[in-house]
Amino acid sequence: MSFPAPKPEGPQIPQHLLWTLDSQQGPVRAVRFNADGNYFLSCGADKSLKLWSASKGTLLKTYSGHGYEVLDADSSFDNSQICSCSSDKSVILWDVASGQVTRKLRGHAGVTFCVFNVVVVTPGSIDGTVRCWDVRSRRNEPIQILDEARDGISSLKVAQHELLTGSVDGRVRRYDLRMGQLHVDFLSSPITCVCFSADGQCTLSSSLDSTLRLLDKSSGEMLGEYKGHTMKGYKLDCCLSSKDTHVLSCSEDGHVYCWDLVEGSLSLKLPVGKAVVQSLSFHPSECRLLTAMEGRVQLWANEPETEETDTLVL
Repeated sequence: MSFPAPKPEGPQIPQHLLWTLDSQQGPVRAVRFNADGNYFLSCGADKSLKLWSASKGTLLKTYSGHGYEVLDADSSFDNSQICSCSSDKSVILWDVASGQVTRKLRGHAGVTFCVFNVVVVTPGSIDGTVRCWDVRSRRNEPIQILDEARDGISSLKVAQHELLTGSVDGRVRRYDLRMGQLHVDFLSSPITCVCFSADGQCTLSSSLDSTLRLLDKSSGEMLGEYKGHTMKGYKLDCCLSSKDTHVLSCSEDGHVYCWDLVEGSLSLKLPVGKAVVQSLSFHPSECRLLTAMEGRVQLWANEPETEETDTLVL
């Protein structure tokens, strides 16, 4: 019995377009892979949230209930629930299978981002606060309010016991909730997006000075700067690849820029279209990238799709 030789691993840059879909939601404000990357969410200006199959771009379900455009969404680790936030100042929890609203959370001046972390939903707001809600409780009050920011919260991420926020006040704040500690890095220009590296040792932030900065999480040391894209008037996404080999960012010039993390050199300028690339999301384990521009969502990979299948020879 013999097996086919393994295919050589392709370059870890998503440069081949696999599919394009019209979400029919008006402008798409955000696209987000779920925890295992088999599905993704699209947040629409038409007040809807949609769940799609990531492999084929097939629509699975539409969630309607927000009063204004949906700005962000996240799914629970077991894929049973979704949280979404809207310009209507609410955060909604949804049952994935039924599409029913299970809970509405209110109290923010205006919610910009939301993250689902096990049993805690964490929205960030333009009033400079982050409110943590226990989804198991029926209480109408958050279990914790973080109010150290001097301006609106533009981005937040959660990893285990740590919470990372970016603010218009130009500061990246990292809360160690287990130790009760706050670490602050001042980057001067308003922050548009923040994220952790996959190994948990670094943080990446993007600013309205068209610069991305990679910081050592413990020391705050600047490890790298990435420039060339345009980010001056829009709050756009950035991220790291699933293996921490590349830094990626949306741009106002219709491209996604991809830099080598260590060298800082531009590896790829991905031509998405002629408008602002509003959002992106990197697959949690594979070299696949979602992009959103206006009402269009696209999936990119490091290798083109092939109809050939490997066969087992006996």
